[in-house]
Amino acid sequence: MKKGQVLTGIVDRVDFPNKGVVIVEDGICIVKNVLPGQKITFAVQKKRNGRAEGRLLKVEENSPMEVNSPCPHFGACGGCTYLSLPYVEQLKIKEMQVRKLLEGALAGQSEKWGFEGIKGSPAQTGYRNKMEFSFGDEYKDGPLALGMHKRGSFYDIVTVRDCQIVDEDYRRILSFTRDFFDGCSFYHRLRHTGYLRHLLVRKAYRTGEILIALVTTSHMDDENKDIDAQNKEKYRLDEWKDQILNLDLDGKITGVLHIVNDSVADVVQSDRTDILYGQDFFYEELLGLKFKISTFSFFQTNSLGAEILYETAREYIGNLNAACKGQKPDKIVFDLYSGTGTIAQLMSPVAKKVIGVEIVEEAVEAAKRNAELNGLHNCEFIAGDVLKVLDEIEEKPDMIVLDPPRDGIHPKALKKIIGYGVDKLVYISCKPSSLARDLEVFLENGYVVEKAVAVDQFPWTANVETVCLLSKLHVEPNLDELICL
Repeated sequence: MKKGQVLTGIVDRVDFPNKGVVIVEDGICIVKNVLPGQKITFAVQKKRNGRAEGRLLKVEENSPMEVNSPCPHFGACGGCTYLSLPYVEQLKIKEMQVRKLLEGALAGQSEKWGFEGIKGSPAQTGYRNKMEFSFGDEYKDGPLALGMHKRGSFYDIVTVRDCQIVDEDYRRILSFTRDFFDGCSFYHRLRHTGYLRHLLVRKAYRTGEILIALVTTSHMDDENKDIDAQNKEKYRLDEWKDQILNLDLDGKITGVLHIVNDSVADVVQSDRTDILYGQDFFYEELLGLKFKISTFSFFQTNSLGAEILYETAREYIGNLNAACKGQKPDKIVFDLYSGTGTIAQLMSPVAKKVIGVEIVEEAVEAAKRNAELNGLHNCEFIAGDVLKVLDEIEEKPDMIVLDPPRDGIHPKALKKIIGYGVDKLVYISCKPSSLARDLEVFLENGYVVEKAVAVDQFPWTANVETVCLLSKLHVEPNLDELICL
């Protein structure tokens, strides 16, 4: 197999994340954006250390599992990977991917552990409660687009008017906003010029409350020399706000914001936020608790799926619940990478104290407000990096719950967490390859995995969550050695 060579083969399987394994006469090549069973033609791009990587050129034959996609944007839009597969087949792929990674990580564990398969999302379409749409063009110098990045492209944008992973309210807001600003410039990621950047929409599944934010640079297009640019921008934004409030939506808009972001990075962040209408937060309900969610607060993007995820974590922590029945709770629980404190608040009734640590200050403030909102007074939330904050906490945990970002736990922080020597740990991961890497370190330091399960929070995409229960391995003393001593 040589670089530049064009080959045709059958996709044997798809490893996490989105790595199609194609077996041809000359060897094995990894090709992205393919499905098991497809016959594809690809070009070899890299060959290193016996591994080859290729670029998909054409799908010659569909997989026997494929069906008609419910979304007209599938294939062009880079947001979804498995949209042409029945949901049950998607679950099989993700279950296989997680199982394979965990089995590799736990190959050295002699104790038995249980893999409990995968739990599907209660809603497969319209499930997302947050979307960040990007402004751009579908091709160089083309008309204004608002939506998702085109598959395989950093610059081109597909206007996803019929996106299926959000509900109709998102589609109406997107279509109106794109048409309203037609002809306005967008922020060019190479030249760092232009005005429109992103449209952020958040909608609570349970309450139906909607928060909308238009993200721009501070440089409004100077189309009319006779009007002060600042007044012109205010007039344009007020007009957009007034019309968006009159849209026929199923949910209720609680806030419309204008966020100014002059950073060169292609991320949604705020240099300044102006409230054009209402407030900069909304409420969502989860497992009987109420959560106040602000513009940038982390919250699971699939509310119904989050209930499955957290119920699973609560089930895995069941031994703590049982220990507290009939007696006053006396356990201290650390909720590390706590976000808006969802897990901490679920743990609160069966713990003496729950300490949450989260690096995003806005999320910490939201967690404090949410705990107060739910009448929970034994939760403490600390803003800061887990790596540093653990040195400052005087209490020692009886149990630790981990829900780190995609890249997993910093090696130095992982060492400190292991150093507590707690009997039980629950690790919630949104990237199973990072989880597998961290589990190897836990095993090397006297922990074993009791059980694990995958939870599909992201139907149609290549992402999947995993919940894993670890316990400290207490080695029985060698009586012969003790007698000799």
